[in-house]
Amino acid sequence: MRKEKLEELNEYVELLMTKRKKLMEMTGDFIKVNKYLVELNNGEVITREKILKGNNDGNASIVLPVTVDGNVILVVQPRVFTRSGVGIELPAGYVDVGEEYEDAAKRELFEETGYVPENIRLLGQFYQDQGCSSAYNKSFLAEGCRKIGSQSLDSSEFIKYFECSVDELYELVELGMINDLQSQYTIEKAKQYIRR
Repeated sequence: MRKEKLEELNEYVELLMTKRKKLMEMTGDFIKVNKYLVELNNGEVITREKILKGNNDGNASIVLPVTVDGNVILVVQPRVFTRSGVGIELPAGYVDVGEEYEDAAKRELFEETGYVPENIRLLGQFYQDQGCSSAYNKSFLAEGCRKIGSQSLDSSEFIKYFECSVDELYELVELGMINDLQSQYTIEKAKQYIRR
């Protein structure tokens, strides 16, 4: 990776690092847990907890944006429960009730980066964490992206966006700097469509 690009990215990571201190345990306004008794076909009964995010399942869209120049756009944001406290990842977000996944992908891309795609294609779909959630994710490749506006972040979002080449994207995965599974999955699924 070019030295200046790595320095720029490290500045964002340093800016968005956090320190954690556990204050208390509670059922929060955003995360809720429901406990279920489940009877299996063999007659056994098990208990399971289901995580809800914002009173919804937490379905999400993940998008790999490729600009008209052939570069990719990543986002850097606080991920306080990770080892570094910061995530370098693809734009992503929850699907609103009644919203289509593709529309959510376009909305999240614009909100987080100010970019809009010329076209978008579904790459794949998967459960986020089927052991404790019914959240279902869909991954998209957004091609021909152009910047037409500014970020439009929620008050609790602190996101920097980062443009790099496709080779640099792959290098960031190899370096372990892009380490969330949904980004890695989407990048891997997109390889057949992305020109280096």
